[in-house]
Amino acid sequence: MADPELGRDPAGLRDSLRQSPLLAVLRPRDALQADRQISAVAAAGFLHVELAFSPQQWWAPLLQQLPLRWPQLRFGVAGLRDPEQLELLCDLPVRFAMAPVACELMLERAEQLGFTLVPGVFSPTEVHRFAGARHQGPVKLFPAATLGPAYWRQLAGPLGPLPFCIAAGGLGPEQLSEWFAAGVQAVALGSSLFSSDDRLKPGHAELLEPYLG
Repeated sequence: MADPELGRDPAGLRDSLRQSPLLAVLRPRDALQADRQISAVAAAGFLHVELAFSPQQWWAPLLQQLPLRWPQLRFGVAGLRDPEQLELLCDLPVRFAMAPVACELMLERAEQLGFTLVPGVFSPTEVHRFAGARHQGPVKLFPAATLGPAYWRQLAGPLGPLPFCIAAGGLGPEQLSEWFAAGVQAVALGSSLFSSDDRLKPGHAELLEPYLG
């Protein structure tokens, strides 16, 4: 990265994830489903909740209301793909977001806006790009399910020290212990959390409990 200041973490996401290392990533089809799913993860003890970016009319008004209804939660946005989408977040009560890709233009704009943007990484080259003092915020290993926890562990030797890592993409609560044992600092969980009625699947609360609170 050309600018050593890029990749800072003004939202303090890294420190917050050290206290509660799980994120719920929600992709609701409407505001009612969002309400049900947020209620479920809040009751389970999640602190960090992300809603996938959406151009739908209900999406921005919903985000405006979320901190009023759930002041104990830290809300972010998932799935950003271009700098213009960052501009749309300026008037919303969110201060962190995740991208599936590592885009320097997005990181530059996030820096200007005082926003924590978590870039997606996949290859050893991308991981190395964000290692060390050049990047102070988290990275997102995506799609983590495709790579497996052994992948991150194997990078530690040739590339260490590795960046603060959030494993994301296709993971379920039953895989948490092996990912944390592999050295990641946080895990993002999505649709695997929910049954068809938008409640946590049976048995998931017990799997999540050691990593929440």
